[in-house]
Amino acid sequence: MNAIAPYLSIRDVNKIYGGQHGEATAALKTISLEVKQGEFVAILGPSGCGKSTLLQIVAGLIESTAGAVVLNGNAVTAPPPEMVYLFQQYSKSLLPWRTVEQNVALVFESRRMKKREIAERCGEYLGMVGLAGFRNHYPWQLSGGMQQRVAIARALAAQPRVLLLDEPFSAVDALTRIELQSLVLDLWARQGLTILLITHDVDEAVFMADRIAVLSSRPSTVEMVLDTDLPRPRDAMGTRELPRFLQLRHELVTHLLNRQNAGRVDA
Repeated sequence: MNAIAPYLSIRDVNKIYGGQHGEATAALKTISLEVKQGEFVAILGPSGCGKSTLLQIVAGLIESTAGAVVLNGNAVTAPPPEMVYLFQQYSKSLLPWRTVEQNVALVFESRRMKKREIAERCGEYLGMVGLAGFRNHYPWQLSGGMQQRVAIARALAAQPRVLLLDEPFSAVDALTRIELQSLVLDLWARQGLTILLITHDVDEAVFMADRIAVLSSRPSTVEMVLDTDLPRPRDAMGTRELPRFLQLRHELVTHLLNRQNAGRVDA
């Protein structure tokens, strides 16, 4: 692969639903975005703009109407083995009849590994997310934030090179959200992951990402890409108090409000 080529490339992706026997609905319109290896990129946009649709196309879960997604020089036509998708609804992604350890062990059960080795590997990944002492609990015995930690541990156990996050913190309380954001940033740095985060939260995007791609309303396209250029590692409180953080936040919120007000005038 060419050293200067992007690791993950979204090229002129369009998505249209229906159209054969009913009215067509355009979800995405010529989306293009390039992501470097090891980069953390957030995709920010209003509810219903097609963010999750775009992420599912990147993951190879659904087909685009036009355009292509290329990962490490290869077109994505099915879920790549080096890519893991972490869903927003963590409670539905965990099997309630299996313990925390058994949920993580799902990753290893298709491999020829001894039970002792599987248990050791599960303990390793649960330790990474601070749940080493909860391996014998069931998901329904844990808080929402702890359940999401289990989902993160299982995602890491698959040893992905690319992690796709679909609003993974939106269903937890504010303090848990901050804790999980910091956890993911720490794991991203330690594991050398490439991360694509879908969010509608401006503060979250600025705090976590290297760059932020802002999507328009449906049919969405990339309106702007903003470099956060904030120092790392980032601190849950200190980073949010930096003048540059506040400046970036102001720029994004102003852009989103101006677009929303312009849409009301046009309507």
